[in-house]
Amino acid sequence: MSKVEKIKQYWNKRNDAKVYFKWVLGYTKPYIPQLSILMLFDLIGTLMSVGMAIIGKEMIDRATNGNLSELWTIIAMYVFVIFASQGLGIVSNLVSVVVYEKFGFGIRKKVYRRILDTSWIDISKYHTGDLMTRLTSDVGAVADGISTTIPTIIRLFVELLVTFFTLAYYDLRLAVFALMVAPIAMLASFWLGKKLKYLTVKVQQTESKYRSFMQESLANILIEKSFCLEDYSEQRLTQLRDERIYWVFKKNRTSMLASAAMGMSFQLGYIVAFAWGAICIANKTITYGTMTVFLQLVNRIQAPIVGLAQLVPKLISMLASAGRIIELQNLPREEYIGKVIKPEGIGVKVTNVSFGYTDELVFDDASIEFKPGEFTAIVGKSGIGKTTLVRLIMAFTKNMQGNIAFYNANGEMLDASPDARNFIAYVPQGNTLFSGTIRDNILMGRKDASEEEIKDALISSAAYDFIKDFPDGIDTVIGEKGVGISEGQAQRISIARALVRRAPFLILDEATSSLDESTELRVLDGIRKWNPAPTCLLITHRRSVLQYCDREIQIVDKKMREAI
Repeated sequence: MSKVEKIKQYWNKRNDAKVYFKWVLGYTKPYIPQLSILMLFDLIGTLMSVGMAIIGKEMIDRATNGNLSELWTIIAMYVFVIFASQGLGIVSNLVSVVVYEKFGFGIRKKVYRRILDTSWIDISKYHTGDLMTRLTSDVGAVADGISTTIPTIIRLFVELLVTFFTLAYYDLRLAVFALMVAPIAMLASFWLGKKLKYLTVKVQQTESKYRSFMQESLANILIEKSFCLEDYSEQRLTQLRDERIYWVFKKNRTSMLASAAMGMSFQLGYIVAFAWGAICIANKTITYGTMTVFLQLVNRIQAPIVGLAQLVPKLISMLASAGRIIELQNLPREEYIGKVIKPEGIGVKVTNVSFGYTDELVFDDASIEFKPGEFTAIVGKSGIGKTTLVRLIMAFTKNMQGNIAFYNANGEMLDASPDARNFIAYVPQGNTLFSGTIRDNILMGRKDASEEEIKDALISSAAYDFIKDFPDGIDTVIGEKGVGISEGQAQRISIARALVRRAPFLILDEATSSLDESTELRVLDGIRKWNPAPTCLLITHRRSVLQYCDREIQIVDKKMREAI
């Protein structure tokens, strides 16, 4: 990219920082009291630091004049201010930690909820590792900016003003000279800010890739061991680490170069103050105590300037991270209709539906009806649209033409939407168990289910017999994705989780693929005996289940039709 293109890019994004900063300020409103306390502590600390310089001057002047009676009083004041300053610093840090944790959790909770409220098709475009990076590193950067960086900027600005006017009281020329470092610092900050925004985003992106790979690797460790991929996985992790180190190095190198330039100007100011003080002492125009004030206050007038410039990288990181969080918060929410129908005798009409994940359609003007109380099987090879149909019925995506509507025995209608999931029980493909007890997993189907209802669901799913043989029974702890039990057992627990919901519409998407034929038929027989029996949509590869089904649907040429 040429320099002209880079300038155009920065100019086109000039308002981004304002938007991000406004968003950050909006999140600070609940924490204004705590932040105000932090700023008050910082202001008192600043006054104490300047006061120590003045007390130090008086202490040296009294010692030079041999006035011992007043000297001990000033020494006592000096010691008191030191201890008070240390104590205030401890309290300030503790308050800052609490604000950081509360603020970070507040943002994280809202972003997490927004992810939950976003349609599946939109959120599935992000890797879980990237989402985790945004929820952890990016939220942490914003929380640190609010609890630490912004209060520090305000404190440094106040410190700069107080110190300048104090030094000007003793020597105006020296105070003005000390401020001459400001233009250098500001130029360095401007140059630094442009580069750091880009570098910060690159660092966070590489962290997302790095974390995403580790997350996938650990989640699929059985596959890696099966194919002897240990060495490859280690090499890949090293490559991602090297990529991350490259961008982290560039980011820190940029910061260090700017810091070095500002540090040199800082040292120049100190040398000038020292030389000026020495000349004034030689001319007997100041006391030794005033000389110490010069040295301390020149440090304290330049330190805020340098500190402000050095905080620019953190401020830029905060705004860059805020942009990544805002991206998630701008994802469209699922659309709730706000309508309910009586959940009895539920059927579904699919009318003239056309849908595709890309330009290639999965369904083209397809229609079908699933009648109340019927068991309908969709049997067919992979990739013809069976799971896609489930996603459309569950309203995991709305990017389709046509209509899908639920109806009940009273003739009430409800379009497929998040509202309709209240009377749907769903058993997806694969192992979908969470770490925790078996009871915890089943109660996800319905939190208020009784012991009797849980037992009925376990019996109907053919899970009760093996669970009661566990030492802890239903309170047996299992690992992530059901580690500690077999795939077939995990599937039966997933079915029990759906059955305990007592939903009038049940979707089984390859839910019995890991079961032997006899166990599969036991499960289906158990479901058919429920009273009232749910409307069941059963997706499977096995034709043996058709004996328990009222109808068979085929998907052919992007249409749905009754099997002949």
